[in-house]
Amino acid sequence: MRSLSARSLVKKYRQNVIVDGVSLEVADNEVVGLLGANGAGKTTSFNMIIGLVRETGGRVFLDQEDITGLPMHERARRGIGYLPQEHSVFRRLTAEENILAVLETSGRHAAAARAEICRGLLEEFGIYHLRDQLAVGLSGGEQRRVEIARALALEPSFILLDEPFAGVDPIAVREIQQIIQLLKGRGVGILITDHNVRETLGICDRAYILHRGRVLVDGTPEEIMQDERAREAYLGSDFSM
Repeated sequence: MRSLSARSLVKKYRQNVIVDGVSLEVADNEVVGLLGANGAGKTTSFNMIIGLVRETGGRVFLDQEDITGLPMHERARRGIGYLPQEHSVFRRLTAEENILAVLETSGRHAAAARAEICRGLLEEFGIYHLRDQLAVGLSGGEQRRVEIARALALEPSFILLDEPFAGVDPIAVREIQQIIQLLKGRGVGILITDHNVRETLGICDRAYILHRGRVLVDGTPEEIMQDERAREAYLGSDFSM
């Protein structure tokens, strides 16, 4: 079993402690949520794990390897994928070219193998019929499918999703949840940070609630919903799924 873990992460901006000793872990074939109110430290913690923000203290491990000092692209080479909230497709490339471009830069496969992998991903995500369309002309949901297929082309062990449910309609929410389940079915470990609590808890195996820069509660969605600390600090007394 593979694992991605953060141990005692700290982030200070001048004299302000934004993250104060956050530890969490994601295993392969597991969906984990990272939740909290604005200013709780969840986004900063998430960004330290992916390598977007440099930590003041603490370590990040992939299995037993300390990857704390590695830049994002080196973490990606080791199997950590990242999907930002904003769409990141190559807008002037087709759906097929988006995936092929990543496969080519990886240098792992011959041309025939790249074409076969690309076709398989397009079919798996239901976008094979869109393969020749420019990404700029695809819908938001279709672009997201291209992005996830492109991320999987590098065969990551973990994917970090930043606000996947932000600004999408209920139909798209369900579609994204199905894609997350598909990723889990492939054995990928997934860490999600999002402000949409119900949608995130509805897809997670476990979650961490951050409050004032620290982990307040962690556990299954059911455990978190029943925890009085989580209700008082974040969920609200009337919260239900």
